[in-house]
Order: sequence, then structure tokens, then C-alpha cells
Amino acid sequence: MKMAAKKAWRIIPRPLLETIINNHAQHHRVPQPLLLHGPRGVGKTTLILERLLPDWNKGPHLTGYVDFADPIKAHHGPWASWSTCPSPALSDCRETLEQCLESMAEKGVSAGAITSQQIFATLNKWHGLTAALRRVLPQGKSRVPNRTSPAVLWDRAVFTVSGQCGAAEVGRILGLGEKEKSGLSSEEASYLKESVAALKLAKKVIEVQRGWRANAIAHMNRTGVFSRTLTHSCTDWPCLLLELLSQAAEIDHFQPKLVINNIEVLKHATVSDELSVSGPQYHDSLIWRIISLGANERTLPVILVTSDSYYSYEAFLEFGYMEIFISRETFGWTPQEAKMHMVTDYFSHSEWKVIAEVLGPNPRHLFELYALKQAIITRNQQKTRTSTFEDILDAYIAYLQITVVNPALDRALEILQKFAIDVYNGKVSEDKLRFGAPWRHPPQIDDPKLHMEWAKLQLMDFVQSLVNTEFGVNYRSDYSEEIFDDPSTVALLQVGLLYAQRDPPFLRPISKGIQRCLVRWLVQQRTHMNFRNLIHFVWHRIIRGRYYRHLMVQIGYK
Repeated sequence: MKMAAKKAWRIIPRPLLETIINNHAQHHRVPQPLLLHGPRGVGKTTLILERLLPDWNKGPHLTGYVDFADPIKAHHGPWASWSTCPSPALSDCRETLEQCLESMAEKGVSAGAITSQQIFATLNKWHGLTAALRRVLPQGKSRVPNRTSPAVLWDRAVFTVSGQCGAAEVGRILGLGEKEKSGLSSEEASYLKESVAALKLAKKVIEVQRGWRANAIAHMNRTGVFSRTLTHSCTDWPCLLLELLSQAAEIDHFQPKLVINNIEVLKHATVSDELSVSGPQYHDSLIWRIISLGANERTLPVILVTSDSYYSYEAFLEFGYMEIFISRETFGWTPQEAKMHMVTDYFSHSEWKVIAEVLGPNPRHLFELYALKQAIITRNQQKTRTSTFEDILDAYIAYLQITVVNPALDRALEILQKFAIDVYNGKVSEDKLRFGAPWRHPPQIDDPKLHMEWAKLQLMDFVQSLVNTEFGVNYRSDYSEEIFDDPSTVALLQVGLLYAQRDPPFLRPISKGIQRCLVRWLVQQRTHMNFRNLIHFVWHRIIRGRYYRHLMVQIGYK
């Protein structure tokens, strides 16, 4: 088979999506955060890093980029769900976010957009400052009178902290070289130094108040109660910086933006002590306060990027209502768009027909397949061998099966096994074990082998039901969302093989290639069943099996 000539892979523009996101980012303040979500492999991170971020750091624009998955990217491949990887420490995620926002705030100070009085006014609006400022001030002979106002205490504290800041430190924080520093008048230098000191003082005040609440947070974690005030106290510093940056934003002068990639990692972050709130609580507090700031006073453009389908539908309901975020869901290219970009440059017409049938237009699939194709062509030239394109495609599907799908399904089996154990121990409510549910009857004895057999039976039954619906389940078809009660649905969503899209509300595999691998796994499992297990599976399908065909959309469904 004739193969297309070797050509370097390039980042292909997406004019419509880029225009939509750019229009949001060009505003200096906005009422809502924007949520860019979609299945894995459709190019969300590439779009941000390669196409948008360079222009968002030119002129008056300043963009902070935080990727919470950076510490754990080395532990897994690009297709794996973050929930199946070793969880990062919440302290690392928090430090990454705070360092990014502090760097942006320092640049705001350098631009003259954030002043000492602005920092005091914003801090004094949400926090009682008197006791914390007295703690920061040195306890010397010049005792501060009890009736001193917070503004006077603030000025004294700024003066104290300013004396601790050397010229070299101020220059480093503001990014000023020797030429810039020599070009500043004494008044300008003093003004900037005061603002730098005020920013450092604000952080000290927040740390003092956080220390006072540490024991209360530990008690909250031990007893399992919830306090919104204590939870929000853990996000005081990043949210204060967000508010300062939002107030300082000015068109054509200082236009900060914030991009948070893989926001879902926060939900799985771990804590090493009980003096901090859990990862999910920190995640909810941060997002809720960003929403609140935008609704009440308007915030700088915040763009949250995620591949977790929780943010397609469920997050909107949990945080308020269906329009609480600006939703931009992307699925990469349509088959027609992919063909236009790929054919003749990277694949021939005959190769594309096979790709469209087997893998679909997922950009990451296409990139990985093209890289494999070029590697095999180079190897064949060295060893004078020949390989057809079908051989290359079979090798890529085998790679997906072995390195992506099978490990994810093994993890899904572990989740279902844990569900069976929780049912046995009485940890699952009766609402999730309704009459007629296929998962209602896990083993009634504590036998790990039986629990694993039951988990495999449930997963095979679920995949078979998806095959029968042609992998097109509309989870809001009857407005009951019954499919989300199914532990197999939860497991496959958690390991990242299924994606619950927002519009239209389909529950489907993240790509056509992953869909094919799911079917291959089902066929393989049925082939290796002994006679007893096969009879058990057939009986389960007839008597207790899942049937989701009523959730298929009949009109216009393909």
C-alpha cells in the first residue's frame, strides 16, 4: 500500500473555538469563569499552550498558567484518568497556585496597578485585622495603644516590613534590573517598595489567622462536621490575590488572566495532616469563591480546563444551576474536518477510510498513529521489510488495548469489587440497591474471589448493554438519570474510558478507538470463559441484565 510522504506534524488552528475563548479573555473583567471541557485527546491543552497563551502574554496582557497534574504526569500515559494515578499532595497544588498568583500580583505592583491602600481596603473588607497586625508588629518599647485604628496599625506594619525589604529583594520581586532601578525617582522607588511590603504583610496576616484556625480545622476533620468559614479560610490567600488582580485590571494597561488546567486533580489531592481541609473541600471552596467574586464584583478571566465529565453536567448542578459557568465543550474535529487536515499531508485517501472506520477523528489518536507509522517506515527502510497500513493500525490498536484500556478496566474491576465489599459491610444505602437493579445481589459472603467474579460479570454485562445501544446512551432521555446509579457507569467514568457529554447528553466512550478496544475486551473475556461462567453470564443477561435501549435517541440517531 502506498503511504503518504513524511512530513512534520503541525498544530492546526481551530478558528471558531479560538475566537470564542479569545473573546472571553480579551475582557478585563468578566461575570463568570469559562469552563473548557471535553474528552481526552481532543487538543484542549495544546490549544491553550500553543495557540492562545503566547498572545495572552503580550503588551498589557498577563496570563498565569497552572497545571495541577504536573507533579504526576510522569507516572502514567496521556490517556489515563488522573483519578487512577498516585494523588498529588494538596500542599503542592496549593503552593503551585499561590506562587503563580503571587507572581502575577508582583507584576501588578510593578505596573503600579496594585497599591498598599488597595491591599489594605480589600483585606479589611473580609478580615478583622487588628489582632493579626498587633501580632505582626514587634513587641518593643513603643507599645501600640489599644484604641488604634486598623488603618494606623496597617501603616505601622507596612513601615516595619518595608524596613526588612532590601533594595535587591525589591528589585528581584519587581523584576527590575540596574538600569530600571536607576531610572526610578526616589518617590517612585519608595511607592513601589511600600506596595511590595504591603503584599508581604497581607500574606503574613493571612498566615497568622490561618494558624489561629488550625486547631478548629483539625477538630472539624476529626468529627466530620462541616464549616464553610473554616473551609474558605484555606483559600483566603489565593482568593485575596484574585480579588486584587481583578480590581487592578484595566483595559490596555494591565489585563491579567488565569488558566487552571486539570482542575479535577484537586478533588483527588491528599493531605498529610489534619490541619488542612481535604482536597475536595479545597476544590469546592476555590471554585465557589471564584464564582462568587465574578457574580458580585466581576473577576479577571478565569479559564478552567478539564477532561473529567463531572464538569459537563453534574458540576453545574452542584454549584448552583445549569448556566453558572460559561460552558465550552469541544470534541476535537468532525470526520470531515479531520479529513481536510490529514489527507495527503499525513495519510492517503485509502488510509483515511480505514482510520475513519476504526479510530475516528480524535487528534491524539491521529498524532500517535502518524508517529508510529513514521517509526515503522524508518525501521522497514533499515531492515528492508514491508508493512501494510493495516498492520500499522493493528499494532496501534494493540498498543491502546494493552497500555490504556486493559489497565483501566482492571482498575474499574477493583472499584466494583470495593462496591461489593461495601454492600456486604452495609455501607451502601438501600436507595442504590433498588428492586430489579442488576447490581442488587453481590455475594453475601466475604470472599474476595467471588467479589472479583461478580465485578467482572457486572462489567461484562454493562459493556454488552452499551454494545446493544450502539454506544449511544442519552442519560437525560427520561430525566431520571438512572444510569448514574449503576456502579459500572461510575467505575468507567472514574477510570476515564467513558465520557458524559453535556450537549447532546450522551454517555459514550472517549473515542471510537477506545470503543473498539472495549468491544475487543468483551469478546476476549467471553472467549476465555469456562462453561460454568458462560452459563452464569447468559443467565444474568436474561434474568438480571441491563437494558438501556430505551435511553437511545431514535430520531436522528446514528
